[in-house]
Amino acid sequence: QVQLVESGGGSVQAGGSLRLSCVGSGYPGRLNCMGWFRQTPEKEREWIGDTRYPDRVKDRFTISRGDVQNTVYLEMNNLKPEDTATYYCAADCRPGWQPYMDRRYEYNYWGQGTQVNVSS
Repeated sequence: QVQLVESGGGSVQAGGSLRLSCVGSGYPGRLNCMGWFRQTPEKEREWIGDTRYPDRVKDRFTISRGDVQNTVYLEMNNLKPEDTATYYCAADCRPGWQPYMDRRYEYNYWGQGTQVNVSS
């Protein structure tokens, strides 16, 4: 069974940085894409980016793969209070996604989320 486990969340003051990690296990090979979403109680889950499109990640954020297979990082700099959210790792993209589709349905696997709180 494939599992994605996030870590690295926590509380930080505005202007600070955090690096989130996601480790995938149980997958027979290299996951074709690994990415990040975030969600607050007031908003739908929002796509941040994934390893296929490193140049399309939100400003102040960087996504990269780790040296260990099926590991991905989300580096977040100059954090703002509005970045407060639960951050989710997602992986294994289905083919055929189109821009009019909800990005969430492109991914087969999800982590449980890690909370990030940014105080002003």
